[in-house]
Amino acid sequence: MSKQFSDLGISTPILNAISDLNIVVPTEIQQKTIPLLLSNTTDLVGLAKTGTGKTAAFGLPILQLIDTNLSTIQAVILVPTRELGQQIFKNLESFAKFLPEVSIVATCGGIPIKPQIERLSVPTHIVVATPGRLIDLIQRKAINLKETKFLVLDEADEMVTILKEGLDEIIAELPISHKTFLFSATMPGTIKQLIQNYLNKNVVQVSANMETVGNQGIDHEYIVVNPIEKLDVLMHFLNSKEGERGIIFCKTKAAVNKLAKNLAINRFSSGALHGSLSQGIRDRIMEQFREGHINILVATDLAARGIDVKEISYVVNYHLPDVYETYVHRSGRTARAGAKGLSLTVLQEEEVSEIADFEKELGIKFTQFKKPTVASIDENNTLLWAKQIFKTKPNHDIDSELKNKIKTVFHHLTKDELIEKLLANYLLQHKNEPSEKPVKRQKMN
Repeated sequence: MSKQFSDLGISTPILNAISDLNIVVPTEIQQKTIPLLLSNTTDLVGLAKTGTGKTAAFGLPILQLIDTNLSTIQAVILVPTRELGQQIFKNLESFAKFLPEVSIVATCGGIPIKPQIERLSVPTHIVVATPGRLIDLIQRKAINLKETKFLVLDEADEMVTILKEGLDEIIAELPISHKTFLFSATMPGTIKQLIQNYLNKNVVQVSANMETVGNQGIDHEYIVVNPIEKLDVLMHFLNSKEGERGIIFCKTKAAVNKLAKNLAINRFSSGALHGSLSQGIRDRIMEQFREGHINILVATDLAARGIDVKEISYVVNYHLPDVYETYVHRSGRTARAGAKGLSLTVLQEEEVSEIADFEKELGIKFTQFKKPTVASIDENNTLLWAKQIFKTKPNHDIDSELKNKIKTVFHHLTKDELIEKLLANYLLQHKNEPSEKPVKRQKMN
């Protein structure tokens, strides 16, 4: 019989809150982690893939361990990006629905620091922060961590660089007796070094759902293309997923901007997300994506951290990730909360051999996605052309006399006749276009 949250020692107010959220059966990482954290006797390393419920695994016990008779900061949760910080903050607020006396604050970079300093001047129990912003607050003496009992490093493999540079400064502000809980989707050597340097030598390590990436609900597939057809093949795939939500990952900001522009030209409901955008724009795009106003997000890896949208049905790796850990985080955006999902990787011929390495390292199996025929791609491009026309807004600045002359040219045609002529003209133009010169196969940036 499956364990319930009550079996793990979770208190009634929190049980009622998660019940309202329809969170009923604890995941494997939650079952293994929650009792250990509630015992408050050890440092802990939690190893589990993205989408397995790590936020509740550390969030629920921390909420229960907060002493509301004290007005001090008792827990600090470090996250790699503001997006993930906001997501965790919202989750904790939901979990604490019936604990109104628990005070939670998000202090992340990318937005003005002054309001955050003002907010920290009133009693606060839990702080969710990005490392850079927390260090800034420490240096300004705007935050007091002298009574902090718990330090959580969430998605630690995404914060390795900044943690190596700044964790000493953060640790120096904490009492020696604090407990550290590190959560990660992968365990590269840099994380092992971090554990050795900063966690108790008797640290307890738990792992869950490590046999596959995220869960059994993700289909891992790849498609092999020539550079010249890469965009057309992607648009064919996206048209087949019309009405569904997905994320396309690119390696660089420039690639994100270029692809997003092409999708916009072809009237796909899409938006771009990368670190060079202002925080206001990033927030607006994320809100549009969460609310379903746009269906496709084109993003860099770091910018997409913290995207926890249950209805993401597919992820496209438009560029093969450089490291295995990145693939874990990308594919983990889909198939959340028990749903099914597709992780599709677009490859060039010389990259196919790398699939075996990904399979071996991550314990997953890829299958080949069937590439559309040339005729099917041509048909799809014709449909995209028609959609461009349909979604083009009328230009009311055009001279009315010219409009009347154009109308006179077409006035005797029926709608069907006009469509046939437009289509024939489009096909004739594309048939007579000079063929593209062969492109030397190389890795696209």
